[in-house]
Amino acid sequence: MNQLLLFPDPRPLVERLGIGFFRSLPEGPGVYLMRDPGGTVLYVGKAKNLRKRLSSYRVANPDRFPRRHLRLLRRVARIELERCCDEASALARESELLRSLRPPFNRAGTWPGVPKHLLWRACDQGLELAINSEPADGWRTGPHPRPGMVFVRSALARLLWCGIWPQHGYAALPAGWCRGRADEVLLIRCQGAMAEAVARAQAALEAWCAGQTAQLAEWVRQRNRNAGPFEAAALEADLERACGV
Repeated sequence: MNQLLLFPDPRPLVERLGIGFFRSLPEGPGVYLMRDPGGTVLYVGKAKNLRKRLSSYRVANPDRFPRRHLRLLRRVARIELERCCDEASALARESELLRSLRPPFNRAGTWPGVPKHLLWRACDQGLELAINSEPADGWRTGPHPRPGMVFVRSALARLLWCGIWPQHGYAALPAGWCRGRADEVLLIRCQGAMAEAVARAQAALEAWCAGQTAQLAEWVRQRNRNAGPFEAAALEADLERACGV
């Protein structure tokens, strides 16, 4: 017998903005600004699909999202949208807003920073992801370096984990991964996983490094097609961060 959910997950944005706000959201690309009751911008984000991205904020599940994310949702009083003609324009506008506003809940992009490379390699335990200012011997190099690569790497690690271990998902992520842990090297353990899944993960990672992000997105979505709504929302947020889809 299924146990009844006695205390449903909070929905602070639905309570403040109304369900009509989410139903009226456009589906095109753009940026969004989350403001507190005094009008201060708390967070700036960009989306390929504004409706899909903002809908992921409807439920504030404390077991699925970092505490920083939950604190943000409790403080938001309104959300402003700026529609853009394409995703590249949205990315440029987001960068401009981050540099000028420096919202307190944004971690990446608020300062110029030092561009970093993403590096990866296979090892006996699984797949290792690192970031460095220069390519390194024995490591494969990802796409063009950029500031904020540590956050891209964290999202990428979570996606690869969910692709290799869909039966475990976000609930079994290694400690700290949901909060963007910035270890020198992140190890995605593959021991005991299906060989085919590990091979697909490596192929998807190689394609991602070559700029072909759709392969990784398609593989992760297919592997997690039975994920619940909260897992699906977290996956889509990470796909947007790592793949722009």
